[in-house]
Amino acid sequence: MELRGLRHAGLARALAVRPALLALAALTLLRLALAASVPLAPDEAYYFLWSCHLQPGYFDHPPMVALWIRAGTTLLGTGPLGIRLLGPLSAALGSLLLWDAGEQLFPRRQAGLAAAALLNATLMFGTGAILMTPDTPLLFFWTAGIAALARLLSSGNPRWWLAVGLAAGLALLSKYTAVLLIASVFLWLLTAPAGRAALRTPWPWAAVALAFLVFAPDIAWNAAHQWVSYLKQGGREYFHPLRHADITGFLTPPHPQPALNFGPPAAPHGFSLPRPVQFFGEFWGGQLGLFTPVIFFLVLGGLWALRRSPAPAARLLLWLTLLPGAVFLEHVLKGRVQANWLAILYPSACLAAASLPAPTLRRWLNPAVALGFFLTAVVYAQALTHFLPLPPRADPSALQMAGWRGLGRAAGALKPRPALLASDDYATAAALAYYGPKNIPVAGFDDYRWAYFTFPPANLQNKTGLFITRYQPPDCITPPATLTRLLGRHIIERYHVCYVTAAAPGVLLAGP
Repeated sequence: MELRGLRHAGLARALAVRPALLALAALTLLRLALAASVPLAPDEAYYFLWSCHLQPGYFDHPPMVALWIRAGTTLLGTGPLGIRLLGPLSAALGSLLLWDAGEQLFPRRQAGLAAAALLNATLMFGTGAILMTPDTPLLFFWTAGIAALARLLSSGNPRWWLAVGLAAGLALLSKYTAVLLIASVFLWLLTAPAGRAALRTPWPWAAVALAFLVFAPDIAWNAAHQWVSYLKQGGREYFHPLRHADITGFLTPPHPQPALNFGPPAAPHGFSLPRPVQFFGEFWGGQLGLFTPVIFFLVLGGLWALRRSPAPAARLLLWLTLLPGAVFLEHVLKGRVQANWLAILYPSACLAAASLPAPTLRRWLNPAVALGFFLTAVVYAQALTHFLPLPPRADPSALQMAGWRGLGRAAGALKPRPALLASDDYATAAALAYYGPKNIPVAGFDDYRWAYFTFPPANLQNKTGLFITRYQPPDCITPPATLTRLLGRHIIERYHVCYVTAAAPGVLLAGP
């Protein structure tokens, strides 16, 4: 009888797997269609420029996002789908890895399937899966690291440490916050008797060595470029590219940059909360929204329950979730935390939620997943159709993605025809390089980040071009005018434009 019961349980599990895989395949096809249809955000256009000029490192981040974009555009061309191709595909594969991790950490509880469903139902994962940013490969390799750790725990085979090290190294090549994966695992080992015993073997140290061997190209690039990327990311609350020479003391700008008059700072008006209080509210409010409410409280409940468990899996998930959360919460005291920075804790957080007792999970799993997918569908529909009558400044998809092609077309149609388009803002310059007229060069000025690229030098000196800025324009040879970025008839943003003569060579971002 017991054997027959086990047989029936195995059959039931197998029957549950097929619809889950079909649902994941359908979801991936939907995400691919959306990735092809939703306009690029300026940051995605910026990373596309990276992929056109591959390097071991960049001013902002390590090179993995550029490699992923190059792989996609090699297969499907330089349209939005080619640029984002590996986003939906890595989300699908990462879901399978998380599913396997849950099965290894919590056998016979179907925690893996529940964790994968919860992760896919979060707004963070659902929206991120159709975009291409450094968080996209980071989240995939972070999840792969968790899956390797789960296999290590379930099998006891120390060779899985090498898979952990490889995943950590590739995560570091995606975004520097992957160092928190290594730190979380190290603290987990230090706080468990079995972990301290493991530290007396060569395997964890081999994993660290492998991780930094994989990461070595970025280290070498930074060593040759005055550690600029580490200085930028390591001191975000103080660092700005236009003044980093003053801040670091020893960092010399690669070449002089003309100063711009950005106008006086805006005078404060009205009552406002202290900035740390404001940032603290944004931090928790953002995560409540991006997890979606039911999943957020399931995660809190799962973490609370795991704190009592002596199991190594419980301690691992707590470290992987709470350490990154604590680091970013501390950052709130000094500056704003972008909501997407916390994406790395979502896989372990969803595993924690999936470890809740079966009665609790049975009661809340379906409502949590249903609400999450409903909210994600609303966001998808808004990004495609803008069916909700939100003011453009209150619509994140419009603010980031709408109107760039029209802005580039309007700039190129001005008379006299500009010899080039230029901007002092990297996002505007990158969007113009992607969406602007293909027969007019686009140049980057007044931002040190361009000097750290291998873009071809542009002979633009003394040429008359159109300067586009959101700020007060510099000295112009014609009176400044205004262009607008539009969503339908609604103004998203106004830009000052004027004709200027390039006084410095500049950097050519895109040309005919």
